[in-house]
Amino acid sequence: MGNINEITDNPALAGDGVAGGEGREESEGDEGFATRQLHAGYDAPRHLDSSSVPIYATAGYDLHNAARGSRAANGLEPGAHLYSRVGNPTPEVLEGRLASLDGGIAAVAFSSGMAAISSTILNLADHGGRIVSTRDLYGGTFDFINNLLPALGVGVDYVDTVDDEQQLEAAIGPDTRLVFLESVSNPTTRITDLDLVARVAHRHGVAVVVDNTLPTPYLFRPIEHGADIVVYSTTKAINGHGNAVGGAVVDAGKLDYGPDNHVDDEERSTQGSVKPRYPQFNSFVHNISDEAHGQRRSFVDAYGRKAFIQRLRLKYLRLLGAEPGPFESYLTLQGLETLDVRLDRAVSNTLTVARFLDAHPHVTRVDYAGLPNSPDHALAERDYPRGVGTVLAFTLEGGVEQANAFIDATQVFTYLTNIGDSKSLIVDPARTTHREFNADQQRAIGVEPTTIRLSIGLEDSRDLIADLERGFQAAYGQA
Repeated sequence: MGNINEITDNPALAGDGVAGGEGREESEGDEGFATRQLHAGYDAPRHLDSSSVPIYATAGYDLHNAARGSRAANGLEPGAHLYSRVGNPTPEVLEGRLASLDGGIAAVAFSSGMAAISSTILNLADHGGRIVSTRDLYGGTFDFINNLLPALGVGVDYVDTVDDEQQLEAAIGPDTRLVFLESVSNPTTRITDLDLVARVAHRHGVAVVVDNTLPTPYLFRPIEHGADIVVYSTTKAINGHGNAVGGAVVDAGKLDYGPDNHVDDEERSTQGSVKPRYPQFNSFVHNISDEAHGQRRSFVDAYGRKAFIQRLRLKYLRLLGAEPGPFESYLTLQGLETLDVRLDRAVSNTLTVARFLDAHPHVTRVDYAGLPNSPDHALAERDYPRGVGTVLAFTLEGGVEQANAFIDATQVFTYLTNIGDSKSLIVDPARTTHREFNADQQRAIGVEPTTIRLSIGLEDSRDLIADLERGFQAAYGQA
């Protein structure tokens, strides 16, 4: 079992000699999810036969001699490493495992979820591109898209409902590079019809980027529904223990980033040469070329449909210094080994808690797509047969005084802004995770001053409900 979906030697990154984390295209899916979450991406003989993934606590690597060093620096020495800012054997196992679980051709691990999200968007949209996005996002993502991207010269076009075909079609223009969305939104668990979004975006050759942090690849695999790029905060349920910050990007390897990927035959015949939708992938790059032998290559020339993931590693991971540490990667791998078992129990707990809250007289609204009265329930049943995840939001009657009393009275729930932990967590999004939104923006995505977000863990569901009852009693007195 040691070589299931092992990391393929990847000499693609000239200048760094990094072996990337890749899935195995020809046999992806041969083994079950539970098997791959334990074995994929790891080949024990390549790691001195260690049964557990070793922690490679080193900044650099012995290149042995000048000839080998030169080959490694030019990407011609398979498996060679130069410097852990660009690649380390421990996170590479994590990359290979996540690529396998999501059905992608390759993955890149990052030091945080925001590093993964921001690098992905910039990699696709730099050089004057635009993105289409919904506002129904995690607060940090919204802050980056709404405030930082325009300052960096990237345009943003919002749609109220990203899976409304007419809205999305109208928002896509000649400079649009990607559509960004969350598969299950935080905190209201709004579900997007990803199949529809992908059909519309791909008519124009536009990439679809999905933040799949809440469901993880165990509950939902966006690539199977048309996503081109999947991003994660691995800090959350993938790690599951709240002890390591990290992120990851998985590439489906299906979108053509070439110079005329969005031009139909009629346009080509009438316009001749047209501006590529992704000029950054189609322009000459020195350190992936061999000018001494007359080879001037772009990322598309060199890597074809892997242009995105290779540029992401070579330009953004390497130059922004966003490589995760080996210890954090090791902890994430440890958590990943029990992902399916943890989520099965936590999702069951979440549905129990959601039903309890939905019937409570002091709750004005419960946002959880797993409930039959949710507007997204039919889509949840179609695309999420194992459940929509472990996060839900509910809104209390009254004001902030009641919400504060409720939160302060809970004892099993921990007041903490993370999600996806094995322990149950509670927070008020309006003042913490979504403080980047103004009051009107919060209301538009379903966040009120008395909205409370829960991340349900592995405790006994009876204890969780008793703890919530403790909160209701503190906020409203005896029912």
